[in-house]
Amino acid sequence: MADPRDVATDRLTTADEKGKRVWIYPSEVSGKFRLSRNILIGILVFVFLITPWIRIGENPLILLDIPNRKFSIFGILFWAHDAPMLFFVFGGIALSLFFVTAIWGRVWCGWACPQTVFVDGVFRKIEAWVEGKALQRQRLDQGPLTGEKIQKKLTKWFLYLLVSLVISHSFIAYFVGTSELALMIRTSPYQNPTSFMIMAFITVVILLDFGWFREQFCIIACPYGRFQSVLMDVNSMVVAYDKVRGEPRKNKDVVGQKDGDCVNCFKCVRVCPTGIDIRNGVQMECIACTACIDACDDVMVNMGRQPGLIRYASDAMSKTRFEKPFEPRLGVRAILYSCVLLLFVIGLTYSVKTHEMVEAMFVRAIGSPYSETKREDGTVEVFNLFRLDLHNQSFGPLKVELKISEEWIKKGVQIVRSEFSDELKAGVRERSNVFVKFPKSAIAAGHAILPITVMGRQMTLHEGEKLISFERELHLVGPF
Repeated sequence: MADPRDVATDRLTTADEKGKRVWIYPSEVSGKFRLSRNILIGILVFVFLITPWIRIGENPLILLDIPNRKFSIFGILFWAHDAPMLFFVFGGIALSLFFVTAIWGRVWCGWACPQTVFVDGVFRKIEAWVEGKALQRQRLDQGPLTGEKIQKKLTKWFLYLLVSLVISHSFIAYFVGTSELALMIRTSPYQNPTSFMIMAFITVVILLDFGWFREQFCIIACPYGRFQSVLMDVNSMVVAYDKVRGEPRKNKDVVGQKDGDCVNCFKCVRVCPTGIDIRNGVQMECIACTACIDACDDVMVNMGRQPGLIRYASDAMSKTRFEKPFEPRLGVRAILYSCVLLLFVIGLTYSVKTHEMVEAMFVRAIGSPYSETKREDGTVEVFNLFRLDLHNQSFGPLKVELKISEEWIKKGVQIVRSEFSDELKAGVRERSNVFVKFPKSAIAAGHAILPITVMGRQMTLHEGEKLISFERELHLVGPF
């Protein structure tokens, strides 16, 4: 005889026979995994809120200024044209997720995904504080419309709105910077209509997603659960039920049956945030939140049985009793992802090492390679004309100077630059003419290589004056 509490396996667990949504009221659970997740969720929420305010030197820890096409990731400066570095950064993040999935399965979803962090760690906490425990919430929703029900619903959604505003403003800080955000908050929305509309839109999306849509996003909208099977292999650790030990489940209708350890209490189902029955095997809806592990372990301990009926295990271990300790193993996919990830790290390191805050390119001007004039004292003075292309790739303005060594100055070599800006703004590219003036006697056989130092001076808040310098070579030509 089928148990009425059994979860349907022919449709989504959050939908009935007609496709209508079935609201889930996950029960609270305690245990070692719940405690670890609470600590991690607290850390992640704090990190999310504080990260835009952290600076490494003069640069924000994270800044994604899309309109101005400039980015700061872990304090490293990028511009939109720095495609190789951005490729290594975002490719490395994706490969890190693939690598973690290949070892620990969908641990990202249950432990670190913003959807889970804010829904489980913030919004459900508010809901439980206002409306009570799972059974109380269910009775409140199914009960008649009373003054108490209206008051609790309004209080809950008002708190949801406040939290959503905090999250949306913190989210915008990642794209405009904290200084600009603080200015926007103090001024009228009419002065920043685009940013205000974006903030309002994000607030509404967060409010509806975290407050109402919830697990539906993980089940319906998020593509990660659908391609996780491609990233995993038989060695990947997942939340699994020990069928060898647990079956046959306790069934009071079967007399004389030798039961397994599973007492069929359905507590693992009641605590699941997506409403699945983990005893039906690994499922797309499972986000590896480990709530069922803590719930089952609590039942096993109270009954004097060994915990671990539901636990982390790999498919390779599922054919026998879970007697081996939790030990992630590197499968073929994990090894492949780690190798490719290492290449991305090497590529990013090389790109950062060779990245220059100021680009300078000297190109000889079109036309005669040199010109000469005869001075009153009879000496011949030679001019070489170059086109200088300067690009300030730092996030602050620079005062750029061109210098040559004392040795060349004593030979009479001079640098003359026309169309010179007093200050080169961040991200700006400037082109100007550079004349090199020297006596004919300064170069031998009509040719010489002149080392020229490009020096940028930048005023910073913490370091005072910051110097950026590098050397280029100019090929001087003149008459024999």
